[in-house]
Amino acid sequence: MVYLAVAATGAELADVVASTAKGARTIELLGLEQRRAEAAESAVTQARSARLGALWLRTVLFPWADVSLALPVVGVLLVGGALEANGVVSLGVVVTATVYLRQLVGPLDTLMLWIEQLQGAGASYARVEGLADVPDEESKPTTYVGAAEDGDRIQVSNAHYSYTDDRDVLHGIDLSVQPGERLAIVGTSGAGKSTLARLLAGLDRPHTGSVTIGGTPVADLPPDELREHVVLITQDHHVFHDTVRDNLRIARPDATDEELYAALDAVGAAWLNDLPHGLDTEIGDDTNLDGASAQQLSLARVVLADPHTLILDEATAQLDPRTARRTEQSLAAVLRGRTVIAIAHRLQTAHDADRIAVMEAGELVELGTHNELVSAGRVYGKLWKSWHAESDGQPGS
Repeated sequence: MVYLAVAATGAELADVVASTAKGARTIELLGLEQRRAEAAESAVTQARSARLGALWLRTVLFPWADVSLALPVVGVLLVGGALEANGVVSLGVVVTATVYLRQLVGPLDTLMLWIEQLQGAGASYARVEGLADVPDEESKPTTYVGAAEDGDRIQVSNAHYSYTDDRDVLHGIDLSVQPGERLAIVGTSGAGKSTLARLLAGLDRPHTGSVTIGGTPVADLPPDELREHVVLITQDHHVFHDTVRDNLRIARPDATDEELYAALDAVGAAWLNDLPHGLDTEIGDDTNLDGASAQQLSLARVVLADPHTLILDEATAQLDPRTARRTEQSLAAVLRGRTVIAIAHRLQTAHDADRIAVMEAGELVELGTHNELVSAGRVYGKLWKSWHAESDGQPGS
């Protein structure tokens, strides 16, 4: 039980730290710093108590075990000494009995260490075995009926969402995204862009209102069916310790080498030509990819997955401006005819979109084309003028 408590509290601490770090921007936006600090402090206290409990048991158990193993030897020496003094046994018999008994101490000590390791392993295995008790996600009664109703149109109707019950981060969002449209979502940090992207991708469900695709709530689609229609890709990416080929085939196991080359070329991954073994290069052994190259590899997976709707949440934020511009142009060519929703990190991305949705303080305050919004001179117009001035009058830079 002690080792189970150590494992459980350690996992809880890791979860609190990881979720706090990952959601740092959201925590800052909602003013939850003190609450998360208290949660982390509580998790640290529980983990410390569990580990101290295990340490106390070891501190008590092992010395007493050593004493209990030494007592029989001492007893044999005392009794044997008395018997030898009375002439009952010889000194050789006493020494032989003592040596044999002492030889049992080593194996018994090793056995105790093994028992401790087995207990720790049992606690770890119990956590893994517990995964079998997690119920499978129940199949949703709804089925995708887009072809019969609204096609693949994404409709957001009066959507409200909050991370806590007392404060909404999205307020009454109404938005319609037509099939094949390229929509850019812009706004200052904390405006709610990423939260809206999660609702559109079906990762979160609005507290009130709805987000549908083809007339079906996105969050109600079964996971395998959802991935065929909507894919969200963020600036977070991961490259596995494997070949470039196997890293790409995660998205599509049956992809041919020609398709892999085409996907990499689509995102401007010219670094493939510099790898020592091409697609067979072991990432992590033969070479390491920098942040920009790893992100291009992640984007190439999306090209292979070939979803109908792609949501890019600042997916090119880690790339330098020239590489990002080239990657976005390549993606636009590859994804022509598909719906693309881009959380715009650079206003040039918004400039190339069919329409632009402007978020401010969790509300959709403007919607229209680049020229319409610039002419209106409101939020987007001011952002464009500011960015245009910083770019030294080079709108294409």
